Formats: sequence, structure tokens, C-alpha cells
Amino acid sequence: MDLRHRNNITVMGNGACTLVFSHGFGCNQAMWNALAPQFLDSFRVVMYDLVGAGLSDLSAFDKAKYATLDGYARDLNEIIEAYAEGPVILVGHSVSAMIGTLADRLAPGRIAAHVMIGPSPRYIDADGYVGGFQRGDIDDLLDTLDSNYLGWSSSMAPVIMGAPDQPALSEELTQSFCRTEPDIAKHFARVTFLSDNRQDVIGLTTPVLILQSSDDLIAPVAVGEYLHSVLPNSTYCLVDNVGHCPHMSAPQACAAAMQRFLAPWAAARAG
Repeated sequence: MDLRHRNNITVMGNGACTLVFSHGFGCNQAMWNALAPQFLDSFRVVMYDLVGAGLSDLSAFDKAKYATLDGYARDLNEIIEAYAEGPVILVGHSVSAMIGTLADRLAPGRIAAHVMIGPSPRYIDADGYVGGFQRGDIDDLLDTLDSNYLGWSSSMAPVIMGAPDQPALSEELTQSFCRTEPDIAKHFARVTFLSDNRQDVIGLTTPVLILQSSDDLIAPVAVGEYLHSVLPNSTYCLVDNVGHCPHMSAPQACAAAMQRFLAPWAAARAG
């Protein structure tokens, strides 16, 4: 299958290194419109839709392949192999930060660095670990999603987005959720919210920038601090933002932190 069609791949920019932008649950590559263009002068930029999202080829969705995040990680490595040039930095929002971690583990050395925006290796609290949710909370969320996906989308998208002073962003996320095929969204939600990727992130030596919102219902500050403690080569940046999508609601703060972190790779263009 043609990868460009399968994942609705967009390639822009000019640089010796490649930024690959990978969106979160319920989203699509349009969610990067406030952030990605700021890097076109220094990097090759690749954006894509996860299978089942946005304008991806829905016929490529296979419940067995995507029963875990591993299927999405393998897709990401195929995209990197086909469309990336030079060192690759993965910019992953939410669940895509873990998809990128798995892709890194599957092909050690191919990903030069990660920018993780609102990442969480596990959403459910466990002994000695704060994920932000009890198992019952997640079960209730998934049951509601199963019974009334559009209603769930309309009520949850504004909560996830936050950004109370930017209502247009809540509407944009709501529309993205509502455009996603419900059965695929329900399946991906279970894979996302029931995953436990703590063993995958612990000790990952690839350089990582963690962009953590100061007020995030989905990935609270404790999660960002946990990741910073177990990722030995990580940089932690707390972004003054309400909501789970700082790349949309606080793009300038995210871009500034990314530019500092990415400076060594941006300089490669001049070389």
C-alpha cells in the first residue's frame, strides 16, 4: 500500500534534519498548523495522520494490527524510512509520544531525539505512580464513549482542550473528534487509555524534551515529572497552559522551548 495515501503524508520545509509530527487521540495533522510552520526554514517537516484519523485511508485499519500501539509504531518507522532525511526528531503529542518511544525501541538509533507534548506512559494510577485516573474512571469514560460517541466528543473535547479564552480551539478539536469514524475511535481509545508503557520509557537514552502543561486533566504535572525522572537524557519544560494541547493553545511557548532544544540539529542546515 502507498504510504502517502495510507497516512495522508505531507512533506514541507528545507533542512538537513527532519521533524516528524505525530498527533494524539481524536486529532489529525491539522492540529499542528500553529506550530509546525515555525520550523520550515530550518527543518524538513513531515506530518501525517494515524491510520483511522483525519484523511488517512480507513480501509487500512485492522483491529488486530492496531490492537496495541506497536502497530502504529511500525507505521511510523515505515514513514521515517520513506520520507525522512538526515537525523529524525519526532514531535509526538499525547499517545504519539509513546508511539514514538516504541518506534525508537524497534529501530534503535534512527530517531535522534523526541519532543513529547503532554506525554503519559500510563493513564491509570498504580502503586507508587500517579497517572491521573482510577481504573473505574477510565472504564466509565470508555463505557460512555461506547454508548454515545458523538455526545462524548462534544462534551469531552472542550475539557481536553482547556484554553478557556480560546473557544475556537475547543470547537476545532470537537469537530476533529466528531469526524473520526466512531468504531475506530472507540478501539483506539481503549488501546490508548489502557496502555502501560512505563517499561518502554524507563532508561531510554535518546534526548527528550518534555513539554508539560501546568494544568492538564489528561496528563497531570506528576506524569511529566515522572517521565523526567526515568528518562536519563530528558529536558523538562513546564508550559503555562490550561489543557492537554499546548501546541495549539500556547504554540509560541512550545516553539520557543523546541527551538532551544533543537538548536544543535537546526545548525546542521548551515553545515
